[in-house]
Amino acid sequence: MTPGARIAAAIEILDRITAGAPAEKVLVTWARRSRFAGARDRAAVRDLVFDVLRRRRSCAARGGGESGRALLIGLLRERGEDPAALFTGEGHAPPPLAACETTAGAPPEGAAALDIPDWMLPAFEDSLGNDMAAVCRILRERAPVWLRVNTARCTRDEAARLLADEGIATRPSDHVDTALQVTENERRTRNSRAYRQGLAELQDLHSQALCRDLPLAPGARVLDYCAGGGGKVLALAARQPRARYFAHDAAPRRMRDLPTRARRAGADIQLLSCGEASGRAPFDLVLCDVPCSGSGAWRRSPEGKWRLDRPELERLMRMQVQILEEAKILVSPGGVLAYATCSLLRAENEARIKAFLAANPGWVCHFRRRYSPLRGGDGFFLAQLGRKQTI
Repeated sequence: MTPGARIAAAIEILDRITAGAPAEKVLVTWARRSRFAGARDRAAVRDLVFDVLRRRRSCAARGGGESGRALLIGLLRERGEDPAALFTGEGHAPPPLAACETTAGAPPEGAAALDIPDWMLPAFEDSLGNDMAAVCRILRERAPVWLRVNTARCTRDEAARLLADEGIATRPSDHVDTALQVTENERRTRNSRAYRQGLAELQDLHSQALCRDLPLAPGARVLDYCAGGGGKVLALAARQPRARYFAHDAAPRRMRDLPTRARRAGADIQLLSCGEASGRAPFDLVLCDVPCSGSGAWRRSPEGKWRLDRPELERLMRMQVQILEEAKILVSPGGVLAYATCSLLRAENEARIKAFLAANPGWVCHFRRRYSPLRGGDGFFLAQLGRKQTI
């Protein structure tokens, strides 16, 4: 595909996404019916689509509209490229710019320049303070690719050498000792020997840091109550193989790949069906990585930034309250209830813990930490709660 043809494909895909279709579904459908597109073409089109989704408001401002065509015009202008050089109408390129398109658009201002919704701006100001603009700029960029080395099976240096043998360059994190950032040939990772043999897993830097900060002891009973795909429980199992691990999710289908991933990693994780967790309680550690706005990971899932509204955020916060109430009864005396989000919002983080403690005076917070995108990973929050000790 020519550069112009890639632009035309991205326009078509973006029009479907802005009409309400999920981005991943549209991209997969386009790739299946576009047999002419090679792997590099598919990757390039995908990158164009996600670059626009991360910067949708600023692209719309510069392009003068919300259509896929206007958004691509805006992206090219932001990059300092002349849209007329690619909008030629030749071959499969999009038609040339109309006179009105050459004059449409203006530099974005306010929340549009930060690429966040207007209604979210006060919450970001309250939650991030002086870091707000810098964090918003990071959320407009592509996320780095991080691997978690399965240190139960190999060292980080050994994993890096195996990856390098297949042309995948990495560099170690300087503050998370399981983490490798992929710096070259990111798309080869899933087919690498290290990945297939369970020596390395894709996992964000701060997701790894959060798992590092959880208390683990040999023989502990650990429940990942909102396990999803199971990345965190796998990280915990690699860190302390002598503990016992259980995984639960309100939507069990999310865990469908976890048994395969666990076998590959050499981890023993027992899946619990809905309602089964209470029968297996108590647990020494209950991790609740709760559904949230996902604002700390918007550069990976930029659709969420534009689909989230106040009613949906309020629904998510009600769910967070419910999950904490369900999970607290599963914690053993002296055990830890860990509350985690990939959110930047105070309402989902510090305020949620404050409300829980107010409603549960027999509990205290032992540990609380924000993991900022300014340090290389996604935005996360972790609080560790426990029952007050009585004499």
